[in-house]
Amino acid sequence: MTFPEDYLHPVGRGAVFIEHQHRHPRVDRSAYIAPTAVLCGDVTVGPHSRVLFGAVLTAEGGPVEIGAHCVIMEHAVLRGSRRHPVRLGDHVLVGPNAHLSGCIIDGDARVATGAMIYNGARIGSGADVEFGAVVHVNTVIPPGTAVPIGWFAGGDPVQLVPPQQWDRIASVMEPLNYPGTVFGVTEAPSEPVITRIAQRYARALALHRYDENVTPELLDEADRERRDRV
Repeated sequence: MTFPEDYLHPVGRGAVFIEHQHRHPRVDRSAYIAPTAVLCGDVTVGPHSRVLFGAVLTAEGGPVEIGAHCVIMEHAVLRGSRRHPVRLGDHVLVGPNAHLSGCIIDGDARVATGAMIYNGARIGSGADVEFGAVVHVNTVIPPGTAVPIGWFAGGDPVQLVPPQQWDRIASVMEPLNYPGTVFGVTEAPSEPVITRIAQRYARALALHRYDENVTPELLDEADRERRDRV
């Protein structure tokens, strides 16, 4: 005798689901969301995916979309923004303490422990971002590429730079425009750019005052087919 998978693994028992900016999480019935995980706002978790303990998926004005058979491991953070949503294709593994902000991860890819991928980046199918590696804003990692442990990846076409070569890393970073891409601010002679970043970001985060804890919307195959037709 067999049982539906959602009976064996209840969706989100003990997890935190939050409505933010009138958007709430949607989770496939076959998914598993661990206790202490947090899903905030316009977050969608696809079939047979797993979000483990302490992971945070937060839609800060833009969606976070997780495909099928994905694993988001302990204490990973996935953050979507208004200009840069987070989208994971099918069969993506995100390791513990990884940080993904405003990026797209195509299918069959791996993001290892402690890796960081920033806004506007795209990771091609079959790529590996190794332990502690950094993929900077507006960078494209071609399919099947491996970013080595602790290395920096920047640009399109991408340059892979070892951590000891700081001057080269800085030269690659500058034209990619981190402050403008992530926070929408530019350099100004009148004040440090970090002042404007902090003020702008604090204003945006103030919207969390109006959040509400909710029960997630549960999706099944029929729901997914209806959404695909819309």
